[in-house]
Amino acid sequence: MMALRGLTALASMAAMMMVATNVAAQYPDRAVRLLVGFAAGGGTDVSARLIAKSLTEQWGKSVVVENKAGADGNIATAEIARARPDGYNLLVTTTSIVITPVQQKQEYDPYTSFEPITLIGSSPSLAVVHPSMPIKTIKELIALAKSKPGLVNFGSAGAGTVPYLATEMFLQETGLRMTHIPYKGGGPAVIGILSGETQLLFNSTAPLRTHVVAGKLRPIAVTAPKRLNIYPEVPTLIESGLPGFDTKVWFAAFAPAQTPKDIIQKLNTDFVKAIRSPEVRVTLEKQGNSVEGGSPDELARLVRTDYERWARVIKNIKS
Repeated sequence: MMALRGLTALASMAAMMMVATNVAAQYPDRAVRLLVGFAAGGGTDVSARLIAKSLTEQWGKSVVVENKAGADGNIATAEIARARPDGYNLLVTTTSIVITPVQQKQEYDPYTSFEPITLIGSSPSLAVVHPSMPIKTIKELIALAKSKPGLVNFGSAGAGTVPYLATEMFLQETGLRMTHIPYKGGGPAVIGILSGETQLLFNSTAPLRTHVVAGKLRPIAVTAPKRLNIYPEVPTLIESGLPGFDTKVWFAAFAPAQTPKDIIQKLNTDFVKAIRSPEVRVTLEKQGNSVEGGSPDELARLVRTDYERWARVIKNIKS
């Protein structure tokens, strides 16, 4: 009798595996929805639409991009966390998926509510100062800020953004105190430092490029682990005496938790092919992003690393 039960169990498992394999082999057999948590026309949306176009061509099935902006992408994120895990509802979102849950409880858990697909693109922050500041390096900034407390104001696109948190991490690691002036977005933050209202700004590299070339802003460091090709003369914060300082804004693709592994593997393979296509690559690079496209496990590790990093920084801000 026990042998019969064992054979029955094995037969059931084999049947389930066959069904799963058949599902993955047939996927997708209808249109796929790609939810973007930000408004149409932004960098994340533009890249998602190019990827959707490539996937449509690869699969012969429509990949429809739907924008559901609000709450820094978290309305869309929560919706995908609740979606059926069949591969037909996918998400493209940013670092907000790990930052927002640190700040306040969400409907989703960044670890358990999703299956990572792949990292799409990432961009470090560039630290710039107003040219009226008598400094050219991070070490000179630290010396000046320590000798004249309160002299330096730093701007940001708003509390909770990665460049803002990178600035706070810099202040925590150096023991500096500066006044934070938040703006309603990256554009106003750049205007703030150009006008001299602030003296220091960590921001994405692309929006600063024109002003750096024109001499209206002076770059002093990047938050990447190595120097950037477009700023070869600008040292990293690691080179400037802050070991391990490596932060970036990133955006990536996710599926709901418990989506079959075979489908996730197919999604990873086809997303990476799309990301590394000439059209998507050029667009990402024009936006100031590195072109990524790694494995689901690599994205899972990044989610955990960034969640733990920003949780520490935010806890220290509040304490």
